[in-house]
Amino acid sequence: MTASSPIRGLWCASLTPVEQGAGIDCAEFVAHVRALLASGVDGIVPFGTTGEGPSFSVDERRKGLEALLGAGIAPSSVAVATGCAAFTDTLALTRHALESGCPRCLVMPPFFWKNLANEAVFCFYAGLIETLGDSRLRLYLYHIPQLSAVAVAPEVVGRLARAYPETIAGVKDSSGDFENTARLLAVVPQLSILVGHEPHLPRSMRAGGAGTICGIANVYPRLVAALLQPDRSSDAQARIRRLLEIIRNYPMVPALKAIRAAQAVDEAHWLAVRPPLRPLAAVERQDLLESLKPFAAP
Repeated sequence: MTASSPIRGLWCASLTPVEQGAGIDCAEFVAHVRALLASGVDGIVPFGTTGEGPSFSVDERRKGLEALLGAGIAPSSVAVATGCAAFTDTLALTRHALESGCPRCLVMPPFFWKNLANEAVFCFYAGLIETLGDSRLRLYLYHIPQLSAVAVAPEVVGRLARAYPETIAGVKDSSGDFENTARLLAVVPQLSILVGHEPHLPRSMRAGGAGTICGIANVYPRLVAALLQPDRSSDAQARIRRLLEIIRNYPMVPALKAIRAAQAVDEAHWLAVRPPLRPLAAVERQDLLESLKPFAAP
């Protein structure tokens, strides 16, 4: 696999460890990514939703990527989430990723202005591609309307794929709506269609999907990997659904960090989140971990 190869298989939307009252804990970040890759994860995507990307500055996100690559994490194992509310920030982070040897970039549409027309979404991505003017770019469109409130409709994806066939590489569909995933598979079967909702992974793969970029892999990578194995996917799917039922009683990122903290030697590296998120209270952490015991031990 090269740094521009299509994303396939199990990719983790990596959590970002934060030092108390400070910036990214780069040493713990590197250690976490190494552990994920050693566990069988095919690659990682830093600074997406699970990684609290919008809560970090452009400079912090640059330094975080540089820490990973400087520690020897191969660019072929990294795709970078570079989407921001401001076009200029998205442009700066995408350019930095390219210059760092990471041409695969996951970009959500601008997410402050709501109810954007399809034409506006198309023009945003087209403007990014044309302003960069870099043939190395492999762009993955990020559809997560429940948070961004801006959809990347299959019709827009198809139009972009026709206009920029060498650049548009895939879609991360985190809508949790399999009808949308199926529509993408029908409209742009040549692209890597990746689901963010883990229980949809077996069905997506049977329909021609490429894999997943997901958050649960931060804490249960082997369980998510089992979804890719036909002989194990049914049992793994039931367990994943139950896990999500439990975790969704809490804010998702603080909950995943609480689980990761329980797995870590030093939990302080993992409990901190960036404002406006707040860590789970001690009693919430205890209840969460107790609820998870029958399904997957930390």
